[in-house]
Amino acid sequence: MRIVLASSNPGKLREFRAALSDLGLELVAMEAVGLRALPSETGFSYAENALLKAATAALHSGLPALADDSGLEVEALGGAPGLYSARFGGEGLSDGERCAYLLSRLKETPREARAARFVSVIALAMPSGTFEVFEGVCEGTILLGPRGDGGFGYDPAFFSPELGKTFAEAELSEKQRVSHRGRALAQLAAWLRKPAAWKVLRETIAPREA
Repeated sequence: MRIVLASSNPGKLREFRAALSDLGLELVAMEAVGLRALPSETGFSYAENALLKAATAALHSGLPALADDSGLEVEALGGAPGLYSARFGGEGLSDGERCAYLLSRLKETPREARAARFVSVIALAMPSGTFEVFEGVCEGTILLGPRGDGGFGYDPAFFSPELGKTFAEAELSEKQRVSHRGRALAQLAAWLRKPAAWKVLRETIAPREA
């Protein structure tokens, strides 16, 4: 069973493959099916953005397709940056610059008012137009300054109470166990283990692709 990942990020492809490795799937990059670009993320929710990308890949390839959208929501900022996490502070900033901008916005915010959460939504779209959506959430707080040199994005500023450290201080296996995307992937994997899920997948694609 082939499934397309609507992303050009090789690290994300490895992460998805690892999470779904025991399911007998062949997860392929979108370039492998001739898809070079995805539509802009113009949705009003993580689910809309994920579905927009997944549906584009499914219709282009004739195969089931996966895509995700995620963001950081900070209570003291009214839920920002949220959908705009990748563009927070302006276009062209590095991960470090974007994290520094976030911390600058919170410099007057006390420790007890720095609650935040990461949210990830994964969409599985079929060429027939049917779809499934899976969501993962990870609660935490934003520190006064960055800690750790691993991870990416806002990881150095995001402290996970479950781990007792920031995502940037955690090993990849630790982060995947509690992260928003890790939890959404676990839900997806659980759904794919159901016999009814395989029936849905096989009924939506051409017999030669099953």
